[in-house]
Amino acid sequence: MNLKDLLHHATTQLRDLSPLDQPDFRLEQAVYRKDEKVWEIVISYLVENNNKISSPFSPLTQQPPYQRVFKKVIMDENGQVAEFLMYDMAG
Repeated sequence: MNLKDLLHHATTQLRDLSPLDQPDFRLEQAVYRKDEKVWEIVISYLVENNNKISSPFSPLTQQPPYQRVFKKVIMDENGQVAEFLMYDMAG
């Protein structure tokens, strides 16, 4: 499977996770694990920003309406998601 196929399969299966019409899916990382015959990929996409800061200075700061989230996905050779995990950027 090439990188374009990985992104296509992942976005097809994960599209409903974002309520946005254009969630801007991106393939951030892809590693093929030969011994397990799976792809370990990191996908990012946009969701509504629910973490807006409420403070007296909020009107002075520009808070983005969207935020990018990152998810780790384990995908089999047929393009099916086998695991969907939180992604820890630290390692």
